[in-house]
Amino acid sequence: MTDDSSLFLTQSDATALTHDLRKEIARVVIGQQAVIDEVLIAFAAAGHVLLEGRPGLGKTLLVRALGATFGGVFQRIQFTPDLMPADITGHAVFDAQTSKFRIRHGPVFTHLLLADEINRAPAKTQAALLEVMQEQQVTLEGQSKQVPLPFMVLATQNPIEQEGTYPLPEAQLDRFLLKILIDYPSEAEEKVLIQQVSDGRVGDALDVSDIETIADPRQIIAWQRYTAAIQVDNAVADYAVEIVRTTRAWSGIASGASPRGGIALLRAARAAAVLAARDFVTPDDVRRVALPVLRHRVQLAADLELEGQTTDQVLTNLIEHLEAPRQ
Repeated sequence: MTDDSSLFLTQSDATALTHDLRKEIARVVIGQQAVIDEVLIAFAAAGHVLLEGRPGLGKTLLVRALGATFGGVFQRIQFTPDLMPADITGHAVFDAQTSKFRIRHGPVFTHLLLADEINRAPAKTQAALLEVMQEQQVTLEGQSKQVPLPFMVLATQNPIEQEGTYPLPEAQLDRFLLKILIDYPSEAEEKVLIQQVSDGRVGDALDVSDIETIADPRQIIAWQRYTAAIQVDNAVADYAVEIVRTTRAWSGIASGASPRGGIALLRAARAAAVLAARDFVTPDDVRRVALPVLRHRVQLAADLELEGQTTDQVLTNLIEHLEAPRQ
């Protein structure tokens, strides 16, 4: 663990760091500004992210770029049907020289963990991430081992290809602060992207060498602490609770969000305020993050799914129906 007790960020420090993080990531991730902002919201809130999008849209590049901005350690796990929990967390191995068992740490001991195609592995393997996502620690051979801080899991899944996949259980989904949808870039952005990636480079290796390291892990932790201390007016907090409670009674939603959804909504709203260079949360911050916070926490009724309606459409209608408090 990093000792960050002596580091304190002012509002201007936090605003400058947020601006620099966004700027550096945009050096190599062309377009996708909304996606970058949502990943930064989750990072500022010390949360985890489920990234959903087709292959080739830059998910791995985005994670590598984020790690490069603060010199963080990056690990990637390709989830497959034969992946075992010990392949993620680590295991005990026998050392013939000392005639003793020693702990071999798995790839989860990192700052940023990319769980690629997480729904390719069975539920038992997916569950290996539950403890570390909640408590930032892993229990190996009866001993609790802390992972480095800051710690963030960014899991990806393909929304189209479902053959040979295992749907994430509700307990696993609930650990993700945000579910972020990545779509194709615009035509102009795609032209710039293709030119930049192919110009003078051999192969298609991901290159983040243009990114400048503008922070260290201690500063990121202080940034996250600053975010957690952002003020939330009682009226804004009540508005977030109203949104979550309405999901449980809204027509067309078979299963609404749990109280953890309300907690996540306020955590993400605080981070949205930081990205907007404010030291207080507004109702607009809550509305801004409501979709990525709730879209994986509610389940549509079967008849709406048959009609082709999406979770985002239903949630948007719900939010527009509720009156936000006056600022």
